[in-house]
Amino acid sequence: MEIVILAVVIAVVVLGALGGLIVGSRRKKSLPPPPPAAPDITAPPAEPHVGDEAETPRDETRRTIEEVDLPDGSAPVVVEEPPSLVPEIEVPEPTEGRLVRLRARLSRSQNALGKGLLTLLSREHLDEDTWEEIEDTLLTADVGVLPTQELVDGLRERVKVLGTRTPDELRALLREELLKLVGTDLDRTVKTEPETSKPGIVMVVGVNGTGKTTTTGKLARVLVADGRSVVLGAADTFRAAAADQLQTWGDRVGAHTVRGPEGGDPASVAFDAVKEGKEMGTDVVLIDTAGRLHTKTGLMDELGKVKRVVEKHAPLDEVLLVLDATTGQNGLVQARVFAEVVDITGIVLTKLDGTAKGGIVIAVQRELGVPVKLIGLGEGADDLAPFEPEAFVDALIGE
Repeated sequence: MEIVILAVVIAVVVLGALGGLIVGSRRKKSLPPPPPAAPDITAPPAEPHVGDEAETPRDETRRTIEEVDLPDGSAPVVVEEPPSLVPEIEVPEPTEGRLVRLRARLSRSQNALGKGLLTLLSREHLDEDTWEEIEDTLLTADVGVLPTQELVDGLRERVKVLGTRTPDELRALLREELLKLVGTDLDRTVKTEPETSKPGIVMVVGVNGTGKTTTTGKLARVLVADGRSVVLGAADTFRAAAADQLQTWGDRVGAHTVRGPEGGDPASVAFDAVKEGKEMGTDVVLIDTAGRLHTKTGLMDELGKVKRVVEKHAPLDEVLLVLDATTGQNGLVQARVFAEVVDITGIVLTKLDGTAKGGIVIAVQRELGVPVKLIGLGEGADDLAPFEPEAFVDALIGE
């Protein structure tokens, strides 16, 4: 019995030993390596670890610590400034002789009037029918009835005395008579220098769609080109984005713009613009008013209010009426109504390059008794020019 039990114990011990050897050998067996991961092209390069092989040294001469210049703190530290967000200030084109430079553009639209008159005057016999054709040509160009009659009467008298009529003589004759009508003795200076103290105050008025805000911005460029500092008053608070448009014009030449909330009181904005202009010591304050239909009494009364509020600071030096030259005789009706509400001191004729009716210059001056001071001859930023009678007439009659 004892022998049987001993045999069983020995068998169990032997089996256990064999099982341990098998398990141990399995644990020592290495697992297959994991598949290599795809390289991450977006990951930064791995930092070197301790024990990694260093980069093979390059063949270059190494300096000792004595040869290395260390900073002593005397050299200034240069810190790069972030790029400026302020728009680059433009330098406007000089105004002197600007109309002469734009003469070719004016000639393209107005030359038909001068050529038509010279062709008629060159006829061998100037009978009544021819003089009627000359009158019709002038009236079609919006010269106006009374100025047309004056010009025809003057031409008839001069031609009768002249006798012979060479092309050069006719051109000189027509030039003289047109200059009489346009007027060479009128003061066409935009008043921006008050006799007492700064700033000069200019208010710009007109009907919707005449280019009033654009004209105000271009006038700022004219003044800056002449060395004046300018504050713009965005008193057109009714038209969406009018203040943004004016400020864009001002930013381009470094002019400060005073604006108010959309739909706010335009008189308040005009008042603040003059106030800030005084505090800043600015040369000129330009006030852009909202476009008004000349048939709307309430709007016109409000324009009068803007003028009265501004004059609490100082008298207005200029009230410029902007007229669209392409509207012709309708522009004269507008001019009359505006002149009744505010004292117009000068006319700005826009889009004169887009019409053959240059006679509106003569007609509007005769209607209001005030001179045309500026004319617009295109869409460019520097296409607003001081009006020069001689250059204008020369463009009418051509070379």
